[in-house]
Amino acid sequence: MTWETVIGLEVHAELSTKSKIFCGCSTEFGGEPNSRVCPVCAGLPGSLPKLNLAVVEYAVRLGLALNCGIAGRCEFDRKNYFYPDLPKAYQVSQLYAPICRGGSLDIETGGRVKAIGIREIHMEEDAGKLLHDADRTCMDFNRCGVPLLEIVTLPDFRSGAEVIAGLERLREILLYLGISDGKMQEGSLRVDVNLSLRRPGGPPGVRTEMKNLNSFKAVGRAIEYERRRQTEILDSGGAVWQETRRWDDDQGESSGLRSKEDAQDYRYFPEPDLLPIEIDDAWLARIRADLPELAHQKRERYRRDYALSPAEAAILTSHKSIPALFEAVAALSGEPVEAARLMTGEIMRLIHQTDTRPEDLALDAGKLSALVALVAEGKINRSAYKETVEAVFTRGVDPEAYIAEKGLAMLTDENAVAAAVNAAAAENPEAVRDYRAGKEKAFGFLMGRVMKQLGGAGNPEMVKKMLRKTLDK
Repeated sequence: MTWETVIGLEVHAELSTKSKIFCGCSTEFGGEPNSRVCPVCAGLPGSLPKLNLAVVEYAVRLGLALNCGIAGRCEFDRKNYFYPDLPKAYQVSQLYAPICRGGSLDIETGGRVKAIGIREIHMEEDAGKLLHDADRTCMDFNRCGVPLLEIVTLPDFRSGAEVIAGLERLREILLYLGISDGKMQEGSLRVDVNLSLRRPGGPPGVRTEMKNLNSFKAVGRAIEYERRRQTEILDSGGAVWQETRRWDDDQGESSGLRSKEDAQDYRYFPEPDLLPIEIDDAWLARIRADLPELAHQKRERYRRDYALSPAEAAILTSHKSIPALFEAVAALSGEPVEAARLMTGEIMRLIHQTDTRPEDLALDAGKLSALVALVAEGKINRSAYKETVEAVFTRGVDPEAYIAEKGLAMLTDENAVAAAVNAAAAENPEAVRDYRAGKEKAFGFLMGRVMKQLGGAGNPEMVKKMLRKTLDK
């Protein structure tokens, strides 16, 4: 039987503010358990929240980047439930008047672009963390009150591949906006997957929800498992129950946790301790004017303005700190194609080889641009270029001084090149005969002999031209 997979996501992104959403406690990851807690985020009686306005601005930035409508007035609500990871037994969230509605996220899969609808983005506080061992459960409330944005998509995904593409694009946008570090291993980005099956073009099926998936690999595995599980149930004539399921990535399977709650189960009501938020046109315009160019916009510009390949543009935008360095080198050297080759080749190789984090790069764009100009002008060969790039990367040397000190400059003396060509031809008459008989491989051999005569310092283009001229006489 043929079934169509229907998937919607609820993505929770922790924000990179210095303090929590309703108090001044630090949001830094880790720390001694319960060391970053105050009466507000611990939910002590009589404590009152105070909204961190940076959270509102971050939410608006993301909403604008995803083409959402921004609410001129939004409010907070209390989501009530009794669970030990929130000591006050409710979560401050937004149900009735979220800050962003509508919008879309463009993904690329299978060589085509698809728009995934965004239902809403709302602000809320994170819960604490439960630590289980054999005979007890401990509670760490450091994470309580860390600001979250929940991005809720429409059920527009049709496969795990589309979901992964969407999450990669969303994480990229969060990083370029500078509002979240996107570290799934630290819980900064967590994904709930709502999945159902239906007949192609038919009405929606009963969905299940898999909670708090914290890696792209886990997301893909969980989707495939749940798709197979529901297919087997429906093919055998059974019924899928609406429920929340827990994914065990070690076992590669999910298990039921509880029946799926609806909004009324949480007894939402307006948060009485926080005033509504009003976002006027001036505030919105200021945030919009401060938006950075996003990665996919840079890729389009690089392909259009610099004639770079899609692969080169993708590598150059793979981390937020790389494009600024590339653009500086391209502008200073006047050689954007060669600058792109430098960044996507030697610099990326050295980043991986030395386990350097891209955000920790401290390379001098002026030194790199001078190096790019030297190789573009034919003053050094590729071997010397590679050696000098590594010296600049690891020790910050001046490239021109290093090349002079090491004697890496290419020999461009026509008399010296002509002498080397004549010597190589005289010493290898059989290779000369082979070339003149039409054996092109002999030319490569003779090129090698000439370069050896010149100690590897000859300008390859000059050598090639003079050798051809001599052999073709």
